[in-house]
Amino acid sequence: MSKNIFFEQKGPFLLSKIFNDNNLKKLKIFDIKVLEEATNTDLTFFDSLNYIHPAKSTKASYCLTTDKLKVYLPKNCEPILVKNVLFELCKVTRIFYPTADIDTPDLSLKKPSKSKYSQVRFGENVFIGKQCKIGKNTIIGSNSIIEHNVVIGENCTIGSHVVVKNSIIENNVVIQDGCKIGLKGFGFIPIKEKNLRFPHIGKVLLKENVELGANCTIDRGSIGDTVIGKNSFLDNQVHVAHNLKIGKNCMIAGQVGFAGSSIVGDNVSIGGQAGISGHLKIGNNVKIGGGSGVVKNIPDGTVVMGYPAVPLKEFIRNSKK
Repeated sequence: MSKNIFFEQKGPFLLSKIFNDNNLKKLKIFDIKVLEEATNTDLTFFDSLNYIHPAKSTKASYCLTTDKLKVYLPKNCEPILVKNVLFELCKVTRIFYPTADIDTPDLSLKKPSKSKYSQVRFGENVFIGKQCKIGKNTIIGSNSIIEHNVVIGENCTIGSHVVVKNSIIENNVVIQDGCKIGLKGFGFIPIKEKNLRFPHIGKVLLKENVELGANCTIDRGSIGDTVIGKNSFLDNQVHVAHNLKIGKNCMIAGQVGFAGSSIVGDNVSIGGQAGISGHLKIGNNVKIGGGSGVVKNIPDGTVVMGYPAVPLKEFIRNSKK
């Protein structure tokens, strides 16, 4: 079982203690994982029909879900029925990871050691946290911060005024000035007294040869990870919300905004200032016109435009009316 290297985990806990219910088995739960990654010692959650396929094959022993959705779980996975899955998930995640709901400053930051990073070049006023790994021939510009446990590969270029936390960056990645990578996303549960902050315990994974333009913001995952695939390029001021998965060879123009938990396929092109709603599936080889608003799934090979985004021929036909 892989350890979360970025957040202190307080488990394992007995299932009966987590929910204060002696009717539940006295089984040790080691972590909270998404459906497709959970093992028989993890707790998972299922809150939407969008996730039927991973629900049917999950290996988790227990799953937070609703009475309507429990029928889709396999026999090996016992449902824990609740009214509001995300609210209960938030409470459980805060038990396991009590420090992940707020991004507190990394107080372990120091100027980089020349002996430890002898094959890395640094600008002025760079600070590095504990247990970071930075590959040879990487350059990090002035006034940048690399927080604890971050992994950066070889031949990477990190600009000035960049902050990287809770991230694993592969080889040959370019991150231009002003980017903020691995921060907590916009996650909370609204309740009467105050908003309950949802801990984000995932990470950001930037695959080989990714390029991020200036002032991009890439949020870490909430329970799973945020991933940008090999050779995908993002223009300036692109926002990527928690849990987004972007495939290989994608081209994303400036000021595009992605909501959380969508999946973008390979070879996707998106024009400037387009907006992509959450929990969607954008197929391979899709083209999305600038300024479009995507609120539905898009199949492979489709070209869309407009708000809401529709196939290009339909958009042209409607614009002539």
